[in-house]
Amino acid sequence: MHICLRLGAAAMLALVGPANAQEVIVTGQRGDFANAPGGYVGIVLPSRPVITLTRPADYVVFGIRVAGDTRDQTQRRADLLATIRGAIGAAGSSGVELATGQYLLEPLTTSGLGNLPFVSDGRPDTDQTNFLAKVRIAPGLDLTMARARIDQFITAVKPVGRSTISVSFGPMLSMVRPDQYRAQIIDLIAQDAAQSAARFGPNYGVDVSGLDRPVEWTRAGPLEVFLYLPAAYVVRRN
Repeated sequence: MHICLRLGAAAMLALVGPANAQEVIVTGQRGDFANAPGGYVGIVLPSRPVITLTRPADYVVFGIRVAGDTRDQTQRRADLLATIRGAIGAAGSSGVELATGQYLLEPLTTSGLGNLPFVSDGRPDTDQTNFLAKVRIAPGLDLTMARARIDQFITAVKPVGRSTISVSFGPMLSMVRPDQYRAQIIDLIAQDAAQSAARFGPNYGVDVSGLDRPVEWTRAGPLEVFLYLPAAYVVRRN
């Protein structure tokens, strides 16, 4: 039996993986949370191959909204930034991590506060901004426990002035460097292709294509994701 893998130079480079850790949002369907404050959107395909790698995500992610209605805009935004600094300080002791981003996530730090956008809260003399709070997934954790940890974090933050802090949406999931699982996915594809060809007899092999594409993903369950390549194979006579 012969398996022909159409694996180009791009795929060989992808096997090495990115130099830096890359964290991406995973949602259950295209456009989840598209209308949420901050516009956080996860991107997935409408369908997926049969051959997938199922594994736990790395984080449960919630949107956090900080809003204020102090009449003076300068003071209002200063209060919001002070509240966010307090959130950054409270995150570690609450067992959460903070991030920004719509699709690719980056840590939220005090040095990056100037990049947070302020938008109207829908009333005169108001502002709001949004960021993300993440709970790392570990054995025994469920969504209820993750939400409880986020609520504990919210309680630990002391709002400054007339600012407020609350959970705005979630839960979502995130994955760190999904392309690191490429080799495992290819192994699953090769195993399935070999088993399929063997059913037709010793003189059959397969041609596999699509392995040069990036790893893709979609949500599989409350805390799990499907990871896959948009690959296909054809059984043929040698």
